[in-house]
Formats: sequence, structure tokens, C-alpha cells
Amino acid sequence: MRKYATRQRAALLQHLQEHADEALSACQIADALAQAGISKSAVYRNLSVLEAEGLIGRSAKSGSKTILYRYLGAETCRDHLHLSCSKCGKTYHMDVSATNLLVDSVAKGSDFAVDSASTVLYGVCGNCRDKEQP
Repeated sequence: MRKYATRQRAALLQHLQEHADEALSACQIADALAQAGISKSAVYRNLSVLEAEGLIGRSAKSGSKTILYRYLGAETCRDHLHLSCSKCGKTYHMDVSATNLLVDSVAKGSDFAVDSASTVLYGVCGNCRDKEQP
């Protein structure tokens, strides 16, 4: 199948790059791009293409059936595990040394190679924890 560099794909990619620290649902992305005249079907179609090209990754929202998309094309994503806050949705990059320690430990303990760029660990970030405390 031939791939075309379309205005819709460029706008979608730019939006994901601008929100590289977030995991966004297709609806959130479509709503953000609606003002630019990009249809929901174009968003879904292009998300599939970008995922196949390895530029974005998908994960399920913790405790939900919602699929979230995250930009992986940034240089900073390649060697980091991702930490995602289940309260605010923000995505953080785990420190490289901590990532390496965890990945190496898993590899040695279970003979399993972790794909760091597409692995997401869920929890609650410090900002959200601070808001919860009285």
C-alpha cells in the first residue's frame, strides 16, 4: 500500500510531537485537530499508519478500555521506560540508569528482553499524590 504525506498526517504528527509527554486518546486528538478541518476518520486512519511506522505507541488506560497513543519518535523515548500517571495522564521518562537497571534485571531473571520505548508503568505522580494529601 502506497503511503502519502498528507496535510492531515503532518498535523497529527505535529500535535503528537507537541504533546510528547502525554498519552492521548484518539478522541482527544480528533477534538484537538477538528478546528484544523481534520476528520475523526482521518485521525484514526493516520494513527494506524504512524503506529505501523513505529512513530507512536499505543497502550490501554489503566482500569479502562480506552486506548492511548504516545509519540515515540523523540530521541528521549528510545532508551527510557515510560511512567504514566493514572490520575492526570502525564507521561514521564524514567531515568536512563534506572531504566537500564530494571531492564537488565528482567533480562537476567527471566530471559526476557523488555522493549523500553513501548513499555509503560502506571502509578501516581508526585503532583497528584501531593494534591491527595490533606
